[in-house]
Amino acid sequence: MKSAPAARPAPRRPGDPTPTIDRQAASSPTAESRSRAKWAFAGFLALAAFLLVAEHRAHLLGFLPWLLLIACPLLHLFMHRGHGRPSSAGKDPAPGDET
Repeated sequence: MKSAPAARPAPRRPGDPTPTIDRQAASSPTAESRSRAKWAFAGFLALAAFLLVAEHRAHLLGFLPWLLLIACPLLHLFMHRGHGRPSSAGKDPAPGDET
């Protein structure tokens, strides 16, 4: 026994109202698909980082001595900011510093 063919929608005639579609609901991804996309992207980044480190380990390890040389002036610049400034001897002590 044959089933009935699927009904086709009637062709639109000029002047017929256009059907309304909620385009925002149709095009916005669900929270689950966004979460999956984030996990997939994080996995891709982890794989890329691993492959970069594994393939270029010699280049990275050869750069370490230069990092130490760059770190010394940067540490002095940021850690010793008080050099050359007037002292705070004349200021009132902070509330917790009273002796």
